[in-house]
Amino acid sequence: MEKPLLYWILGASVVNFALMGIDKHRAKRGRWRIREKTLFLVAFLGGTPGAILGMRVFRHKTLHKRFAWGLPALLLLQLGLLWFGWEYGIALL
Repeated sequence: MEKPLLYWILGASVVNFALMGIDKHRAKRGRWRIREKTLFLVAFLGGTPGAILGMRVFRHKTLHKRFAWGLPALLLLQLGLLWFGWEYGIALL
């Protein structure tokens, strides 16, 4: 995997992990929440590992089927695209 792509995924994952933690904190206090669309957008842009880790660590969104099934499905899709790009020599970044 190319280093810029690895750094991108790592950065997006850190951001999404933090967003999950912030959203859980706000949920406990009945405050303004981070939109689910935002969490999925950051996941779509490469932060899926961080979102899944955040779900587990913070026990957040684990009962929402969209997250419980959608994030692992998105991760599988992203891994498949990475494999396809690597296998066929397609420059990803």
